[in-house]
Amino acid sequence: MRARTLIALILALAAAPVAAQAQTPSAAFFAGLTRLCGQTFSGTVVEGDPVADAAMRQARLTMTVAACAAEEIRIPFRVGADASRTWVISRLPGDRLRLKHDHRHPDGTEDEVSQYGGDTTAPGAPELQSFPADAYSIALFTRTGRAVSNANVWSLGLTREVFTYELARPGRLFRVAFDLKAPAPAP
Repeated sequence: MRARTLIALILALAAAPVAAQAQTPSAAFFAGLTRLCGQTFSGTVVEGDPVADAAMRQARLTMTVAACAAEEIRIPFRVGADASRTWVISRLPGDRLRLKHDHRHPDGTEDEVSQYGGDTTAPGAPELQSFPADAYSIALFTRTGRAVSNANVWSLGLTREVFTYELARPGRLFRVAFDLKAPAPAP
């Protein structure tokens, strides 16, 4: 009896590192975000246009990993008192992730320019996932006179110390970094 228990324990311990190594980059990234659930962090603009991004540079920036489910994480991003933005990260079949931007008016109604974003097209890394603009976003940007955004690629970065949100396209780079070492008071 003891021999069976010992063999079972050895087999379980031997399988543990294999299971940890089997986690894909997108699954590891999603799990890392999930570990932050319920916490708020302060951020700063670390890359951007000095004029176009001046208001964001001067405002208090916070993100709250507010709602974590098995398939979706919702992260409200506040710029001062403006609580109109929420990043929505969803798990997709084929081990991919989706990033959408949910923009709302103060009364809760959806903004005309909302639900844009994209899906990962490559495995990425546990620390970095990129989302090129999807067909819905390109159609939305074109319809609303923002076709310059059709080339958008959003990236989310996650280390033990920093979460980054980045928007890149030709002629435009915007990045906000959030300090994960010091959770902030909720806005």
